[in-house]
Amino acid sequence: MPGTLTRPELTASDRCDRCGAAAQVRAILPSGGELLFCGHHARAHEAKFKELSIDVQAGEAV
Repeated sequence: MPGTLTRPELTASDRCDRCGAAAQVRAILPSGGELLFCGHHARAHEAKFKELSIDVQAGEAV
């Protein structure tokens, strides 16, 4: 049985791809890519994440 790949936890150096604030959410795209979002932008795009069945991983508070 193959192992599963895990992504590293978000750190204080991870930045939102929209505004550069500290990233709090990782959105994993169906293609395997990922986008990082601050809390504000994650909430703004939440409906689209659900619509596209995008896997969302919340990071620890940094």
